[in-house]
Amino acid sequence: MKIEEIISLDKQYYINVFGDRIPLAFEKGKGCILYDTEGREYLDFISGISVCNLGHGHPKFVEALKDQVEKLLHTSSLFYIENQALLAKKLCEISPFDRVFFCNSGAEANEAAIKLARNYFYKKGSSRYKIITLLNSFHGRTLATTAATGQKKYQKPFEPMPEGFLNVEADIDMIKEAIDDKTAAVMIELVQAEGGIKVLEKEFVGKIYDLCKDNGIFFIIDEVQTGIGRCGSLFCFEQYGIVPDIITLAKGLGNGIPIGAMLCKKEVTSFEPGEHGSTFGGNLLATRAALEVLNIIEEENIIENVNRMSSYLKQRLSELKETFNFIADVRGLGLLIGVEFSFPVKDLVKELALNGLLTSSCGGGNVIRFAPPLIVEKHHIDRAIEIFKEVVKRYDNMGRA
Repeated sequence: MKIEEIISLDKQYYINVFGDRIPLAFEKGKGCILYDTEGREYLDFISGISVCNLGHGHPKFVEALKDQVEKLLHTSSLFYIENQALLAKKLCEISPFDRVFFCNSGAEANEAAIKLARNYFYKKGSSRYKIITLLNSFHGRTLATTAATGQKKYQKPFEPMPEGFLNVEADIDMIKEAIDDKTAAVMIELVQAEGGIKVLEKEFVGKIYDLCKDNGIFFIIDEVQTGIGRCGSLFCFEQYGIVPDIITLAKGLGNGIPIGAMLCKKEVTSFEPGEHGSTFGGNLLATRAALEVLNIIEEENIIENVNRMSSYLKQRLSELKETFNFIADVRGLGLLIGVEFSFPVKDLVKELALNGLLTSSCGGGNVIRFAPPLIVEKHHIDRAIEIFKEVVKRYDNMGRA
């Protein structure tokens, strides 16, 4: 189908929650390359927003999905599910956690974490229910996770927000002041991706950890975008020298197949039968996909590649910062890198895409996010930098809006 036909159908039938999208639709992909409906190729440096960590069409992943689709997709939580049990075991073996709950998205994983924190203190006969999060954070699109998200623009259209959520500055004294006898948890992202690829300092995170321990409350880390190798370790928190009580995963865990997960220590596992659940969470296909993702990451030394390629990509982008004085900063962790401009980048992101390089904007609209598949190679980065440099130079010469 031609792109014009797709756009026409979309405008006629789809509820427009995404605004005017970049006028491209993709038909197939291989590795770090996507092909549109006209057969043109594009370097994918956004990975479906940090989702397709293994790129597109990875042969082992495709074979695993084919095999599962031919066998069985869904049976419901009324019965035991082999892949679910195997994936739960695998995640506990490769992490310091003891229990796992599966759902369908990052927002649902965060909902599970929030509910678990409240449930735990309820079972203890305590009135702790408040969740403290940071300004500039992003935790999901449900009402509860929107309330947890520390950005007013997401909350305003749906006010009043559910009570019990406090969004505070990333300042240890302000967090300390916000904690009271009703506080159940502090929930943070180690890299505020939607907030502009802002990496939290190790010392700051350590102080939050200590505050939580001192006050007997949960420390929850949202690893929806930073987990599964994206930041240069399987879980980002491993680089911070602490172990939280709960983490949440999604995005890269399924490499494009929807899955979310909440991992926690056994001593905080308070849910009883009937208190939480998910129709599709942990189904046969999603858990088979995640098992294959984790196996491939181990077998192909993917994280080693992340650390090599992230250093190279950041170096090449930093060189451009010296060339263009309107590039204010290059920052990030692993293959989650932000390039901050002194002007809005929406049109620039579109121009990059139309010239063959797919990225996205974040951080109030002046940061371009680079999040290529974790299998990216040096020649992909070199080509991406060529396109980026040429388009930015041309965009600057034409005059910025």
